[in-house]
Amino acid sequence: MGKGYYISKNLATAAMVLAAIALLTIIALSVVYNREKSKNAAKFSNATILPVPPTPKTSNEPWDKYRLPDSLSPQYYNVTLWPRLVMNANGMYIFTGTSGVMFTCVKKTDLILIHSNKLNLTLFNGHHAKLAGLSGVTAPAIKKTWFQTETQYLVIQLEGKLKPEKSYWLYTEFTGELADDLEGFYRSEYMEDGEKKIIAITQMQATYARKAFPCFDEPGMKAVFHITLIHDLEMTALSNSQEIKTEKVIMDGTYVTRTIFGPTKKMSTYLVAFVVSDFAYINAKDKKGVSVRIWARKKAIEDGQGNYALNITQPILEFFEKYYNTSYPLSKSDQMALPDFNAGAMENWGLVTYRETALLYDPRTSANGNKQRIVSVVSHELAHMWFGNLVTLKWWNDLWLNEGFASYVEYLGADYAEPTWNMKDQIILYDLQRAFAVDSLTSSHPLSRKEEEVNTPAEISEMFNTISYSKGAAVLRMLSEFLTEPVFAKGLGSYLKQFAFGSSVYSDLWDHLQKAVDQTPGVNLPYSVHEIMNRWILQMGYPVVTIDTQTGSVSQKHFLLEPEAVVERKSEFSYEWFVPIKWMKKDQVQDQLWLLQKSTIHRPMKVSKNEWVLANLNVSGYFRVNYDLGNWDRLLSQLDSNHEVIPVVNRAQILDDAFNLARASIINITLALRTTKYLLNEREYIPWEAALRNMNYFFQLFDRSEVYGAMQTYFKKQVKPLFEYFGTISSNWTRVPTGHTDQFTQIIALSLACSTGVEGCRELTRSWFKKWMQNPHNNVIHPNLRSTVYCDAIAAGGAEEWNFGWQMFQKATVAAEAVKLRSALACTKVPWLLNRYLEYTMNPEKIRKQDATSTIGSIASNIIGQPLAWDFVRANWDYFFKAYGTGSFTFSRLISDITYRFCTPFELTQLKRFQKDNAETGFGSGTQALQQAIEKTTAKIKWLAENKEPVLQWFLSA
Repeated sequence: MGKGYYISKNLATAAMVLAAIALLTIIALSVVYNREKSKNAAKFSNATILPVPPTPKTSNEPWDKYRLPDSLSPQYYNVTLWPRLVMNANGMYIFTGTSGVMFTCVKKTDLILIHSNKLNLTLFNGHHAKLAGLSGVTAPAIKKTWFQTETQYLVIQLEGKLKPEKSYWLYTEFTGELADDLEGFYRSEYMEDGEKKIIAITQMQATYARKAFPCFDEPGMKAVFHITLIHDLEMTALSNSQEIKTEKVIMDGTYVTRTIFGPTKKMSTYLVAFVVSDFAYINAKDKKGVSVRIWARKKAIEDGQGNYALNITQPILEFFEKYYNTSYPLSKSDQMALPDFNAGAMENWGLVTYRETALLYDPRTSANGNKQRIVSVVSHELAHMWFGNLVTLKWWNDLWLNEGFASYVEYLGADYAEPTWNMKDQIILYDLQRAFAVDSLTSSHPLSRKEEEVNTPAEISEMFNTISYSKGAAVLRMLSEFLTEPVFAKGLGSYLKQFAFGSSVYSDLWDHLQKAVDQTPGVNLPYSVHEIMNRWILQMGYPVVTIDTQTGSVSQKHFLLEPEAVVERKSEFSYEWFVPIKWMKKDQVQDQLWLLQKSTIHRPMKVSKNEWVLANLNVSGYFRVNYDLGNWDRLLSQLDSNHEVIPVVNRAQILDDAFNLARASIINITLALRTTKYLLNEREYIPWEAALRNMNYFFQLFDRSEVYGAMQTYFKKQVKPLFEYFGTISSNWTRVPTGHTDQFTQIIALSLACSTGVEGCRELTRSWFKKWMQNPHNNVIHPNLRSTVYCDAIAAGGAEEWNFGWQMFQKATVAAEAVKLRSALACTKVPWLLNRYLEYTMNPEKIRKQDATSTIGSIASNIIGQPLAWDFVRANWDYFFKAYGTGSFTFSRLISDITYRFCTPFELTQLKRFQKDNAETGFGSGTQALQQAIEKTTAKIKWLAENKEPVLQWFLSA
């Protein structure tokens, strides 16, 4: 427990009981260990593999259900693992281990179900496992054991029944493959100084701890973990807690190191982590003595790539301690950059793991965007140390409570670490508008789903989506805004103290926030926190608020991209929300309005013809806004005459709302297009980024039609002043602006200018790339601009440019640089090069498995590459489904990427045929993404039929 942490009386008592039980367990384990020690070496090297019996045909037995019964409660694990980092005689990498778990019987039962996935268990006295009673209790004999494949259980039937309130010890021995599948306990391979290196690492979330050792693998079943790792002498072992002993021992006739770690805090299985590597680290200690270490490949640490992460980790930890009013509960915070990692990062308690691009920064080759990504991801993961790790969701249907919260407060932590970057406003781009796009579909889902909707590993994996992360962040930000940040933080602190080291549901958070409201004078809500927020989390979607400034009428309606679509999911709230509306009249901020029914009259919003109304000030609410045509005209006139009167984020809001209202046929598309006219004078990043996203949507809709030429001509005219502006302030593109977001706007200026044919742009980028080809050891292209330059030059070139890019990709020693090159290689317009590149994604020696799906997505974003990528994935569906489909977080993104351009009846037919042809194989974690692709394509077909001609005419006359 962290220094200075408040412990309630009940929690202290529970801790004492747990400590006593742990002591008894250690004694019991030591007896077992000594008895088995002489046999272990032989077993570890010559494991006897039990054949897996066929799956029983019963349909309603406990082992056929994905949720564990509530009859047993784990308290304590002792896990010893020995990863072999050398291939064995069978051409495999394996790990071997023993696991003991002490559990308490809650309800009388003659059945033990414990998760175990793809583990080959050794024989133990003729059984899969050995069961012992503790504190004088006699355990019933094991009658029968088997592995239940579908639900991933080791099933143990007993001769008698376990007794309630009594504790037992279950011991297993096993061997498993240390595969390269990026799940559970797996291996990563990389080259350093011409030598192939192999390390063993973990990724347990969401349902992969069972691949490393038998466990009760549900988030609410928290326990204490004692981890021991056996490894080669030259390697280092890390786990969640501090090592307490390292000893040199002989096992299997070889000297090895045994590293023993102290007990963890009580935590969930998905947060367990261990790594065996030869990595190096840099370190520091914070003011309270917490050890902070950044781990990475030796070369990366030597090159200083971990320095930035080390500099920001300490202040972010300190910020969250103050924000949560709760001390960091551990004695160390290890951050590790991994060569192979499927997720962006993982919040393992005390040992946070990252992709290299999310932790390592090289000032010589990394872009400003890479730096921002690092501070954002580190802040997100450290936020989880409290919200998610200290207090955990009870079941995955409430994943948003973990991920939505971390996705919101990551901006606060990042803003504290980099106060000049204006990070808080960027949530509008990266979460709120992103969530809007998905949540406007009928295939969306509520933030908090019913438990019965989320059972299988694939269904659990599907929850790691835009709704849980981005909508969760946007809704919590809205809550914080109308409560005020101090009240919000006060409620969080109270919540964390009550549920520390336990689990909760969303209503527990509402209770504590309501308590904070009741204790704070001046905070007046129209309804309770429960009543307001349940409408936002228990029903999918969001409203469009329509304001008529001629009458003062304010109304709401469920916003759908396809307004006539049938919403099959019922809502007890009839898709109405309690909407907090911050607004301004002309340049004056007004009192907040609550819209508590479908419509109302708010007299102050009735304005004269010389005034305008702007609602959802600072975009603090999770809703879109529409106005009467007169108010739209006055807002657009204000943008044209003096756009700076309107706040920066609201300029982005106007653009994004207008285009999406037009896509939903609520306003005319020509009105939405008018919002881009003022961009001639815009220099800020957030509005330009919002505009660019909507432009890209239009480019992908029309780049195969006659609209494209006229559209490109128009946007060329709009971006030319921005391109010239940055050419001037950067001394003809010889340096970058000093402002953080100005550097992002400069990238937009270069990218859009080159793609629309602004004079001088393509000559500039291609001359830079040519100079680099002539002198590969001296890359003169600024890191900020490399993604754009690489893509533009490779798109304009042929095999020579592509092959040069491929060679530089293979030689890249900085992950961020490799990502830029890997993405740019997808920009070529040469079909055979794209087909060859697609084939590379199935070869981990060429494209790492973690990068395969995103590489295919990059190819699909290319107008030439999209049909090639679509055919390639369809032809290799069985491979991709086996490799990524059942549980991978990236699989749904693959389906979204390869279908993003679809907008014709023929493509819709292909999509539906694809769905039908592969129904038997299934779509796993991409099931919802496929349904969304069908829905989006259907909506685009209808929209194009109605709007293609007006769009063409507008661009021709603009």
